[in-house]
Amino acid sequence: MASKAIRRRPCVADTDKGSEEKRMEAATVTDSVSVTEPLLGNSTQGNKSKGYEPRTRLDFWDEKTRKCLHWAHVVSNFISQSARNIVNAISEFGSWLARFFGCSSSAERSQNRHTVIVDLSPLQEERLHSVRQRLNVPFDCSVIKHQDALKELWRLAYPNRQLPPLKSELWKEMGWQNSDPASDFRAGGVMSLENLIYFARNYPGSFQRLLHKADGERAEWEYPFAVAGVNISYMLVQMLDLLSGNRMSKAGVCFVELLEDDEMAFDNLFCVAFQMLDAQWLARKASYMEFNEVLKSTLVQLERELTAGGVSSVHNLPSFRMLES
Repeated sequence: MASKAIRRRPCVADTDKGSEEKRMEAATVTDSVSVTEPLLGNSTQGNKSKGYEPRTRLDFWDEKTRKCLHWAHVVSNFISQSARNIVNAISEFGSWLARFFGCSSSAERSQNRHTVIVDLSPLQEERLHSVRQRLNVPFDCSVIKHQDALKELWRLAYPNRQLPPLKSELWKEMGWQNSDPASDFRAGGVMSLENLIYFARNYPGSFQRLLHKADGERAEWEYPFAVAGVNISYMLVQMLDLLSGNRMSKAGVCFVELLEDDEMAFDNLFCVAFQMLDAQWLARKASYMEFNEVLKSTLVQLERELTAGGVSSVHNLPSFRMLES
């Protein structure tokens, strides 16, 4: 096959013009064969017509294939449209059933989540309402009150250092991920900032030790202190069911009972949770990528202590003893 695809170089002795024309004609025929040979295999020029037959059959089947594909496309569209209509009908029927059996479905979901309806005293209801109001305030860097709170946190954290601008690389030293702390609050909102300030004011010993990572053998890549506080605030809200109505989990019920005698129960739980997180961090010899796992296990431990029974105050929690004033 390869020999046919290569033109034969004319000999010097072949000077006859007629011979030259014949050789050029033969070379042209040979070139045309070389184009088709890779598709037809090692065929000879004598059966060249047989070699072209498959191309004729292929053209015939291509036409039939196009027709089949056309009708297959039509049928496919019909089936697809019918399926969508059926799904829509089932969806509407399901929505109707959900509305009809709404009460029983809600009760079943509540039972699965092990929630109960809480009968609040007027004082508990007032304090719980106050906590929920705090949850709904996002941090806004344009609000002077929010700016002042952030500055107060710096003064408490670094009493002997000059206050930096609200946007400065120095904020990263406190454990904010960006030079602008406002971008790190997210779901924690102003309440997480208030939690950090409360921690610094009421348990300055623990606050400073956690801020400066003073305890134990620390990881090369430590968790960021301030952002960890924001995450703890947010996860506590989830654990205590504070975004629900009067139907709460067992941990939420225990928290409401603490509000009877402690208006700042949430802030105190925040401080305990932060100290517990650092203790578990050291016990696990954890590093940055394990932060979420440590946070989850911390909240599991806190929930276990909170719901163990006989806890009338945050001060009664076993882990409260770790806090330093």
